[in-house]
Amino acid sequence: MPEKTFTDLSPQSAPAASRRIMEATRQRLGFLPSAMARLAVSPHTLEAFTRMSAAFEDTSLDVLARETVVLTVATRNGCHVCVAMHTRKLRALQADEELIEALRGARPLPDARLEAVRVFTVEVLDRAGDVDQKALDAFLAHGYTAEQALEVVLGIGTYTLSTLVNRLTGAPVDPELEPYA
Repeated sequence: MPEKTFTDLSPQSAPAASRRIMEATRQRLGFLPSAMARLAVSPHTLEAFTRMSAAFEDTSLDVLARETVVLTVATRNGCHVCVAMHTRKLRALQADEELIEALRGARPLPDARLEAVRVFTVEVLDRAGDVDQKALDAFLAHGYTAEQALEVVLGIGTYTLSTLVNRLTGAPVDPELEPYA
């Protein structure tokens, strides 16, 4: 990993266009994650991720379905920072520990509806979006909609960006996230 190329920037040392997002993140989370401090080297990429993330959060998928997409992508791509960050979020939401451990282990989920999201996410990734009707129908059979199928793709795109950036920059797991790693 090119860890010497990507170092943690502070709001003072970051490009001016990254500072507002960095400060907003620090306020929202109570700390500035190294992943964000390294992403800040590219204001365009930082803004794209934050806008995509906000758009995904605003979809019609419920929070546990969204977190299922995120952790499915994070575990598949080996992003330890994302796994820790989103484990923290699930625990804050008081999600079932069995669900959290299954997501972290890339295993079938105890909830059939969320398992449909996980399976569909994997299918979209495995087939680069060329999902057959049977796989789509299986997702829809759990009460999801065509709109939500596309929202899963939005989540995949958002968190593929995040996981690839975190791996490229060598972003470490922050001390605040270590209990969730």
